[in-house]
Amino acid sequence: MTLSARQVRDLLRAHELHPKQWRGQNFVVDPNTVRRMARLAEVGPESRVVEVGAGLGSLTLALAETGASVTAVEVDPGLATLLREVVAGTSVAVVEGDAMGLDWGAALGADRPWTLVANLPYNIATPLVADLLDGVPAIDRMVVMVQEEVADRLAASAGDAAYGAVSVKVAYWASAAVVARVPATVFWPRPKVESAVVEVRRRVGVGPPPPGLFALVAAGFGQRRKMLRRSLAGLVAGECFAAAGVRPEARAEELDVDAWVRLATCARLKPPPS
Repeated sequence: MTLSARQVRDLLRAHELHPKQWRGQNFVVDPNTVRRMARLAEVGPESRVVEVGAGLGSLTLALAETGASVTAVEVDPGLATLLREVVAGTSVAVVEGDAMGLDWGAALGADRPWTLVANLPYNIATPLVADLLDGVPAIDRMVVMVQEEVADRLAASAGDAAYGAVSVKVAYWASAAVVARVPATVFWPRPKVESAVVEVRRRVGVGPPPPGLFALVAAGFGQRRKMLRRSLAGLVAGECFAAAGVRPEARAEELDVDAWVRLATCARLKPPPS
């Protein structure tokens, strides 16, 4: 079973709880949507799934229906207590904690791989995905519902309007694609923006990035209207552009991840300023 809009409102009312806008609490109240996410995640009895921002458990229950082992993370103490009641009798493990500061090794254990499947709160979606790619290799796949413009940014390629620093980070570690669009009508309270589901698959065999890669990318996109020779002045020596095969007149959004890697590799090899 999953939760309908009426059940969500009744549960909150019975426990004297209210959606917290500052936590980005917009609950999915459409059973078809959460079951669709579970199908897109392609999880089943042999899968280990972690969910962040589990809330009242609508998606949690849909994931449990597949037979997957589910660890549901919820930061709100009131919702975590209620979530335990909702999933009682299932194999779901509830972890009360902040995903942005969670001890992921303790939460996930030594087993791998894990799939993250979640309706991510808008206020943590981008930094959480970036942090998990950087530091939690046990999660090798993510299927996450986020604000539509965030989904486009995570999956963007060089030259796309949505391409930015986080796009480069995602592209370094993984491949990403928007796999579904989700209307605001499936949430309660209804948000002012549309959502989308993005799938992120970690690449096999990717080593640590060159030192300073993501700081360099951030500097380039921090002044994205400027040519790289200006936005990266003091960080990249002039000869590095030629060595990396990058035009100094280019702008940040023109460089794919391989070009950024070449540029960062050269930049770290240049002698320090005297």
